[in-house]
Amino acid sequence: MVDDRNEPDDSDNFEIPPSFFPFEGQMPNREMGASKEWIEVQIEGVFQAENDGSTSRFVLLSDGERKLPIIIGPFEATAIILPLEGQRPDRPMTHDLIKNLLDKLGGHLERVVIDDLWNGIYYAKLHIKRGKEELELDVRPSDALALAVRYSAPVFVIEGILESTPESL
Repeated sequence: MVDDRNEPDDSDNFEIPPSFFPFEGQMPNREMGASKEWIEVQIEGVFQAENDGSTSRFVLLSDGERKLPIIIGPFEATAIILPLEGQRPDRPMTHDLIKNLLDKLGGHLERVVIDDLWNGIYYAKLHIKRGKEELELDVRPSDALALAVRYSAPVFVIEGILESTPESL
């Protein structure tokens, strides 16, 4: 049970990740770099690569010069590809449901920001506007991108994350 943990309560210490973060041993450093400037990127597409019999899918983001591949699952790949290609499934997918709920509640996705990279895992936020109220929600980058394509919302990546991407892409 969660309450049975023998860990100190560090809920106010944002430099130490919670116990569910996938790392062992020494604390990993954040890989963001120094700059927190937002750089607008475009979704270049969703691709797959085969390696030793397994298939990996990734979404490729680009600011025109630098490219950022983010590995995603097969369902998330489909959720991004369909609206990019102008296709609609017979029944709404989960991301369509989320968009419909936001619309019915008077909300609108203003932008997506991929704002952190920690231990090889990307983190993102949805910036939602409802009237004069602005909400920021943590979300997986793949889900954020699936919603961004449905809203034609801009996608931003923190400069430091783009700086940390290998030049060979």
